Amino acid sequence: MAMSEHQHPIETNQVRHEPDRHRFVADIDGHQCVADYRLRDGVMQMVHTGVDSSLQGRGIAAALVDAALSHARSAGLRVDPVCSYVRVYMDRHPQTRDLLA
Repeated sequence: MAMSEHQHPIETNQVRHEPDRHRFVADIDGHQCVADYRLRDGVMQMVHTGVDSSLQGRGIAAALVDAALSHARSAGLRVDPVCSYVRVYMDRHPQTRDLLA
């Protein structure tokens, strides 16, 4: 589905980290989109990515995952992609594979 003129892909800087809730969040068009994780022994387990179906195809999940992986890299964490979307994202972006737990 093509993007309409009012739909633009989001930027990573529109994503905020909520460490107390173990998630990365973007509020888009009245919907809260999330990438949830758990921390265990220096490993960030990416457990869920949620984007409302009306927003799919805009790169929101990718921006959430990119922000999470950037955080993991800067914090010296390894990543366990429990969420299937995160696993596919990391497969498609070889530069992230060094983060794999």
